[in-house]
Amino acid sequence: MTFAWIVDGDGGRKVALDAAAAANGSADFVWFHLDGRQHESLEWLAARGGIPEIARGALIAEETRPRSEPMGEGALINLRALGKTPEDDPDALVSIRIWAQRGSVISVCFRTPSAIDTVCEAVARGVVRDPGDLISEIATAISRELDPQVAELGDTLDDCETALEAQGVYKMRRMIARARAKAIAYRRFLVPQRQALERLSALDADWLEEQDRMHLREAADRCARMAEELEAVRERAALMHEELTDLRAELMDSRALMISIVALVFLPLTFITGLLGMNVKGIPFAEAPWAFWGVVGVCLAIGVAISAWFAARHWLGR
Repeated sequence: MTFAWIVDGDGGRKVALDAAAAANGSADFVWFHLDGRQHESLEWLAARGGIPEIARGALIAEETRPRSEPMGEGALINLRALGKTPEDDPDALVSIRIWAQRGSVISVCFRTPSAIDTVCEAVARGVVRDPGDLISEIATAISRELDPQVAELGDTLDDCETALEAQGVYKMRRMIARARAKAIAYRRFLVPQRQALERLSALDADWLEEQDRMHLREAADRCARMAEELEAVRERAALMHEELTDLRAELMDSRALMISIVALVFLPLTFITGLLGMNVKGIPFAEAPWAFWGVVGVCLAIGVAISAWFAARHWLGR
């Protein structure tokens, strides 16, 4: 998904890269968005002048983390956002690489962030007028989309805590493990993203207005709050995992105890029936017509006596 926007007195217009490059300098603001998976986009970026080599390499780097670095008259910014196709993304959050300077912004993505559509709508409405507006709009859209996702993780743990008995131990362990893994993946990028936004809001750049800095600080505060909530989710998930492990151990102990009790009840009965079932001469009452029911009665009496003894010692209720 490669496109460009020209912003001038008539508002925002979506155009091709070449048209936007021709208007750069005459328009109020130009935004180039490049799809890093397209070879033509990378060639266009390589031929683009005015970008430091360090920033150019960072824009096409495979592995990134949230950061903001001033470089000459511009700034290199890396942010992380929810992906539009999470099933195709290796990371929970996809990277948005940005080179910003007065009058133009170049953004590069190797996956499609869902926040890009929201930002394009804001540009089309004329909300974005300069690079500071664009970056603050991107940061705000990212935090606005992440907020309910983080809250959903907390709700998931709440549901797990209230529905533990109904769901069962094994299914609940999988739900908690998924929530904890997602919280760890989100927190991995949200903590440095908060630091990057705070550093960007304090950047000494004339294309950042006070309102832009205020929006960036607000987005950084949201990231800080979400990071704290993710840390709480992770700790709660760890505690619930330990509780489930203890519950599972107790459940296995109770079942093992029940099996042992049943085995102890039937152990003397098996000995009696095995002894009387031997195919040898001399078994008492072998010809008596009441012998079978007599043995059954003795076995029942022994079974009831052993069960009563277990009940008296409160073993059956454990």
